[in-house]
Amino acid sequence: MSKQNPVVAVTGSSGAGTTFVKKAFERIFEAKNLNVSIVEGDSFHKFERADMKVEVEKSREAGKVLTHFSENANHFDKLETLFKQYGQDGTGQKRYYIHSDEEAVEHNARLGTNLEPGQFTPWEDIEPDSDLMFYEGLHGGVRTQNSDVASQVDLLVGVVPAVNIEWIQKIHRDTSERPYTPEQVAEIILDRMPDYVEFITPQFDNTHINFHRIPLIDTSNPFSGQAVPSPEDSLVVTSVRIDGVDLQAVANKLPADAMAFLQNDTTLVYKGNYMVDVMDHMLTPIIDGLMANK
Repeated sequence: MSKQNPVVAVTGSSGAGTTFVKKAFERIFEAKNLNVSIVEGDSFHKFERADMKVEVEKSREAGKVLTHFSENANHFDKLETLFKQYGQDGTGQKRYYIHSDEEAVEHNARLGTNLEPGQFTPWEDIEPDSDLMFYEGLHGGVRTQNSDVASQVDLLVGVVPAVNIEWIQKIHRDTSERPYTPEQVAEIILDRMPDYVEFITPQFDNTHINFHRIPLIDTSNPFSGQAVPSPEDSLVVTSVRIDGVDLQAVANKLPADAMAFLQNDTTLVYKGNYMVDVMDHMLTPIIDGLMANK
């Protein structure tokens, strides 16, 4: 791991809420006036959208469906290389996966290209003189026989809601923001399950901090079309495996209605609507420490 050029990563499954945690980090970075190189996990997928559809159908005929969770659909080696190179000298290359027409317009104007949603931008050098690198995606803590991304990360944060909340959030997102039906999303979840077990969940043994959201209302059937549980209708279990975090001090900064308590020396439990406050109290000193050691 690097001290001169730190790497911070947020990892979690599709629908877990990593984007929410990313925004909380971005608020900390802005408050600290840090120049951050942002890396998007989607950009390390191996196939563009049209090619992925072809590969999925070929794999389905072969008996095991290729998914975005798997090693065969991603460049784990390139991600490890980027983190390692950045840690050594603050350089490296990244690209972007274009999700929307708006992103296509932005990147085409910047690069002079004619790319469409579902395509990658060319690889390009990261911004010079950044203070740290920040990754958000599926595989920030992955380890396989061929690649060890987790070993190159200075602060690794896992976002791990109870699986029923994760599925409810994924169904809601993919049916409201993307052209899928609930039945199609359920099929995707089932197709991804073997790779979810092999590549996603083991990462949470490698993290320094996990944010685990637990429902306080009935989510027994996540495929019933129910709304995503509100933060007020959930607890967050935050587990810490990094030195220097005083969980009791964090709990003491929360108001009484946060219902905060320490389950043990490494685990803080509190109402879900105070997750941003906990992140601020907990993560800001860690970022300060990474910057102080540069």
